[in-house]
Amino acid sequence: MTAMPNERRPMDGACIGLMTFLCMIWGLQQVAIKAVAPDVAPVLQVAMRAGLSALLLALYVRVRGGSLTFFRGPWRTGLISGLLFSGEFFFVGEGLRFTAASHMAVFLYTAPIFTALGLHALRPEERLSPLQWMGILLAFGGIVLTFAGRPGGAVGPAGASGADMLWGDFLGLLAGASYGATTVLVRCSSLSMVPATQTLFYQLAVSFVVLLPMAVLTGQGHCDMTPLAWGGLLFQGVVVSFASYLAWFALLLHYLASRLAVFSLLSPVFGVLFGVLLLGERLDVSFVLGSAAVLAGVAVVNGGHVLLRGLARGARLFRRS
Repeated sequence: MTAMPNERRPMDGACIGLMTFLCMIWGLQQVAIKAVAPDVAPVLQVAMRAGLSALLLALYVRVRGGSLTFFRGPWRTGLISGLLFSGEFFFVGEGLRFTAASHMAVFLYTAPIFTALGLHALRPEERLSPLQWMGILLAFGGIVLTFAGRPGGAVGPAGASGADMLWGDFLGLLAGASYGATTVLVRCSSLSMVPATQTLFYQLAVSFVVLLPMAVLTGQGHCDMTPLAWGGLLFQGVVVSFASYLAWFALLLHYLASRLAVFSLLSPVFGVLFGVLLLGERLDVSFVLGSAAVLAGVAVVNGGHVLLRGLARGARLFRRS
């Protein structure tokens, strides 16, 4: 049966292929920022990519017959959304000065945990089930393990001290919390009623305006536009913050958000993989075990109901056989 235009459907082969590609891109973004950091400071990188992406988004909407202006619709709420979005990427950029890209990839994607907690508090219809609470406890147990399992005096990547790595990991966790708070704000405010391109424009425009001076104030203003730096900027600004986000919003229009959210957990897996393969990062046992617990917990929170339906269906088929 053909789905209605506004009916979300389960993931098919085309969706799985595109989502896998998007997860690879999202997993690679922290690695790309880290790789270019000797030439362009991380916070400056994310400021520059936000400005480029905002410009491309405005041009894209213009070509399609629309227009984007900041002072349109719920712009005050959009401003708050942009500030939260700026906080997320400031913590990412600052955190990558101290910790590994593979670590940042995992901690950034704790966001669904913070989103679930926020929606539980604000929306009665999104109360957490006992299974989801178990997932949250599992994820936070994994976070504790990744922090507690590494001595502060250990040596991290590029000679960074263990204490520095712990600070960078904590900033990654703050990035995940900011990401989650941004999602809650969009879901629970008038931003849920405006086109996704307008909300994204709020976030990108505010990020550029906020992060550019923040880069200077925090000593992250150095910029040497080498070929690698240009490649990183184009990848971040065109592929990550522009094209991949538009593709994600398009998928959300046609496919079940819960299935997409669970599948997106491939992003930190790719992030860890690329960090090891491309940057030569080393993974200690506590981080591997803790990360596995974090991702398992996030999967339960995002897709526990899908798992339960699958188990119930399997049980019915078993009884019939």
